[in-house]
Amino acid sequence: MSKGIYVATIEPNSGKSVVVLGLMRMLLGKTAKVGYFRPIIEDIEDGEMDNHINTVMSHFDIDINYKKTFAYTRNQVLDLYNQGKSGDVIDEIIKKYKYLEEKFDIILVEGTDFSHENSSLELDINILISKNLGLPVIIVSQGDKKEVNEIVDNVQLSYDTFKEEVDVLSIITNKINPDYITKLKTQLKTRINSGTDISVIPKIKSLANPTLKEVLKILDGNVLFCKDLINNQIDNFSVGAMQLRNYLTHLKENALVITPGDRADIILGALQANISKNYPKISGIILTGGLIPEDSILKLIEGLSSVVPIISVKEGTFQVTNTIGKIKPKIYAENVDKITSSIAAFEKHVDTDKLSNDLITFKSDIFTPRMFQYNLLQRALKDKKHIVLPEGYDERVLRATARLIDAHVVDITLIGEKEKIKERLEKFDIALNIDDINIVSPIKSPHFEDYVNTFYELRKHKNITLDIAKDAMTDVSYFATMMIYKGHADGMVSGAVHTTAHTLRPALQFIKTKPDVNIVSSVFFMCLEDRVSIFGDCAINPNPNAEQLAEIAISSAKTAQNFGVEPKVAMLSYSSGASGKGEDVDKVRKATEIAKAQVPDLKIEGPIQYDAAVDMRIGKSKLPNSDVAGQATVFIFPDLNTGNNTYKAVQRETGALAIGPMLQGLNKPVNDLSRGCTADDIYSTVIITAIQAQDL
Repeated sequence: MSKGIYVATIEPNSGKSVVVLGLMRMLLGKTAKVGYFRPIIEDIEDGEMDNHINTVMSHFDIDINYKKTFAYTRNQVLDLYNQGKSGDVIDEIIKKYKYLEEKFDIILVEGTDFSHENSSLELDINILISKNLGLPVIIVSQGDKKEVNEIVDNVQLSYDTFKEEVDVLSIITNKINPDYITKLKTQLKTRINSGTDISVIPKIKSLANPTLKEVLKILDGNVLFCKDLINNQIDNFSVGAMQLRNYLTHLKENALVITPGDRADIILGALQANISKNYPKISGIILTGGLIPEDSILKLIEGLSSVVPIISVKEGTFQVTNTIGKIKPKIYAENVDKITSSIAAFEKHVDTDKLSNDLITFKSDIFTPRMFQYNLLQRALKDKKHIVLPEGYDERVLRATARLIDAHVVDITLIGEKEKIKERLEKFDIALNIDDINIVSPIKSPHFEDYVNTFYELRKHKNITLDIAKDAMTDVSYFATMMIYKGHADGMVSGAVHTTAHTLRPALQFIKTKPDVNIVSSVFFMCLEDRVSIFGDCAINPNPNAEQLAEIAISSAKTAQNFGVEPKVAMLSYSSGASGKGEDVDKVRKATEIAKAQVPDLKIEGPIQYDAAVDMRIGKSKLPNSDVAGQATVFIFPDLNTGNNTYKAVQRETGALAIGPMLQGLNKPVNDLSRGCTADDIYSTVIITAIQAQDL
């Protein structure tokens, strides 16, 4: 079952609240622990609560701290987008959602309101949020004052837009002319022939009109009488400017009377009409112009047995009338009648049994880079590790260190001179408190002599002398690697300045490989738009033989499993199945057979071409019985030339984030960076190194 559902509208005033209230009632009927989350709320005054959140939480008695129910206000999001920090917005939303996900069985997530300009940005944001939360979407549209063809075109366009990125569970079209319902349903099902559930809710009069409370808030009025009936529904309104005998003929049921404050005749006549059997009930009276009736009139009103709310406002009659005519009604916590009507409408016109069953059986295949990075961060935080960075003077290393320390995700040791590192921080204007990190100069370290002697004992059979050992320990890569060997750090990340050989040589000399591993290999986590794939080996082994290729595949599958990616291994070649001949294809075929023999339960296919591995249509045509074709998650390249070029091509041409390389097979984690790496690359690599260290 999905842990959540996302309600997204495609236009203003869609009646989304009806759907949210109905869904909440439906979900509470299936499970007791239902959470509620609004990623982005409207801008509100200090001390106020978002109306949507207040309504849902109070009516359904949802026990959540208010500040946990949303991530940002609308203006906060726009400010961050303008600063180029859109990724920060998604990261914080994921963090807030995941907090609720741990506490509730299912979360109802309500998207933005489309109450401002730039609706295309809101549409993109809603798609981006639902995608990164991995949630199925219910699209809500409205058909008020629209013809059937216009509604259908609008819904289909929106559906196609969402469907490209996320799973659409249901489409609900709201505020429909009752005469259009059958025709609209038929056309929508014809145009959107996908099995997606389609519901149509007619326009409901009681939900289409505002209450006196909404009028009071917008006009900033003052209630003179009967404040306890301020939730009275307004079905229509009229201006009392003519003589009373003529105005009485214009009264309608639940009408709002608008009249200047000095028209005592209209005020008293309307109140009498309200209690008369011969006239309709009124909902209230608005007194315009800031005028208050004389004391004698007020005293008379106070003595009446039945009074409706009377509100005084400063604006003139014409302005007040125009303002009331433009009010878009809302549902709020105190208006129980509207909430009840909303839930009743939803349950009557939406197949809740089918919708809840679709939700129970839903499983998303979307796994975005932001989700992957969030999971990495949370995992690293659960067991904080100590990582050493030998290249302590590099600007990128220092910027990554500042982020890591700020996130409290790892402890860091930088190799270098403290004063020089301090100077570099000031030069690059990096906000990092030097007291928050451990800085070690190899020669000045109290462990230096011990490290020298340890290295000598480990390598003396290779003709290493004490002088050579001493010289080696002045090298930052050797010193940092020895820190790991001696248990003074849990992992090392290097390579921003040094070559791969320089980084790995000490690890191969005395960290060595795990008992069941014959070859050190590497993988990249390729964070594509809607999935995370593992590419190996793209950094270490130039031309592995079949046995080595099989071991790389098995190690990469274990890595995938360890990092939350279901391993489906594609052994890549220039042919698929049994069609190709030649030495290179035979090597991949043999490697696949070896891997299958060693790990019988492993889902692995080879040889297979890249397009057959990622495209379901092509995969099924070439390898119809394969569990991997079209859905591979782990890609094993036949040689370094192919792998290195492919990962870089995918990275550059698609904008994918490539995290790595992460080395596999060593007794303790040492990871190499590209010399063209960014601070973000270092940040991510340190986190995966910390996770590797947790598993030792």
